[in-house]
Amino acid sequence: MLTMTVTATEKVQDFIQEHGAEGDAGLRVAVLPGGCSGFQYGLNVEDEPESDDEILELGGVKIFVDPFSAQYLDGVEVDYVTSVMGQGFTFSNPNAAGGCGCGSSFTV
Repeated sequence: MLTMTVTATEKVQDFIQEHGAEGDAGLRVAVLPGGCSGFQYGLNVEDEPESDDEILELGGVKIFVDPFSAQYLDGVEVDYVTSVMGQGFTFSNPNAAGGCGCGSSFTV
């Protein structure tokens, strides 16, 4: 299913601590309709999972994935990069048929 680099999990742990979340808190990784290519990725720190979420534990971080998103996240790698152009999470999706210039939306 979904994987995350060490850098990405460390950054997520920082965000969860900044959010003040404890216990069952984790990162929601979602695929949402929208963006310039049809679908876009969403990330959000949440205090607990929804009842129908798939829950993964990657590098000590709980990841929440809803059933709709799960079908599009198989094989996706999430990374956190810092460059001259800025910093942020990136998604490498081997199932995407195309994407946009901003890198945050894709087609299947």
